[in-house]
Amino acid sequence: MLNLQGKTALVTGASRGLGAAIACKLAECGARTALNYFGSPDKAGRVLDRIRQAGGTAEMYRADVRDESEVATLVEQASEQFGPIDILVINATGPQPFIKLDELTWRQCLDQLEFFVKSPVLLTKAVLPSMKQRRRGRIINIGSEVFERGVPEFSNYVSAKGAQLGLTRSWAMELAPWQITVNLVAPGWIPTERHTDDSQESKDAYAAAVPMRHMGEADDVADAVAFLASDGARFITGQKIAVNGGNTLA
Repeated sequence: MLNLQGKTALVTGASRGLGAAIACKLAECGARTALNYFGSPDKAGRVLDRIRQAGGTAEMYRADVRDESEVATLVEQASEQFGPIDILVINATGPQPFIKLDELTWRQCLDQLEFFVKSPVLLTKAVLPSMKQRRRGRIINIGSEVFERGVPEFSNYVSAKGAQLGLTRSWAMELAPWQITVNLVAPGWIPTERHTDDSQESKDAYAAAVPMRHMGEADDVADAVAFLASDGARFITGQKIAVNGGNTLA
C-alpha cells in the first residue's frame, strides 16, 4: 500500500466514476481527501460514507470548477479543514457528445475547453502559492487515449484533451524548480456510470482490439494516480501515463 499519510488531496468530479475511485484510493492510502462535486450531492455523499466507513478522512465540497470564485472558495475551504493541498487531481468533466464536423460549432468546442483548459488553469493557480512556498506538490490531470487515437466525430473532445496534455507538459517544465510534478493519466475506455447506455456490442468490439483483450476498471486508473501522488514518483514529471492495456504506445 502506498503511503500518503499527512497529505491533503483534492479530487474534482469525485461523486462518481473515475473521480470516485481515485478519491477512495487516495483516502485508502492515508490522504485527507477533499471530494469536489457539482450536481450530484447524493452520489458524493455515498462516496464520502464509503471512505469514512473504511477508516479514511474526507469531506465533500460543492463547486463548479469552471467558475473562478467557486474554485477559490473550494480550495480555501478544503485547505482550512485539512491543510494546504499537496495533491490536486483534475478529473471533472461534463457531457461528451459525438458531433460530426459539418455540424460542429465553436461553442461546442469551448464547452470542452472549459473543463480541460479553463478548469485546470483555475485549480492549479489556486493551489500553486502554497505548493511553491513549501516546494512540493503533485498535479495530476486525467486525460484520455482519444488524443492519440483521433476518434472521428469527436473533435470537440479530442482537441480539448490534446490541449490538456499541452498544459501538463508546459507546466511540468515551469514548476520543476519548485519540485512540483505535473503529469497526466490517460485512460482508455473504462466503463463507469457514464457508459450505462453504451451497447455491450460496442464494448466487446473495443475490448477485442485492446492488446490485453479486455477493458480496464476504474481502480486501474486510481492506482496509477496514487502512484504519481506518492513519494515514489518524485522524479517523474511532464509524462502521460496510458492506462489502457497497451491500446496506445505514444
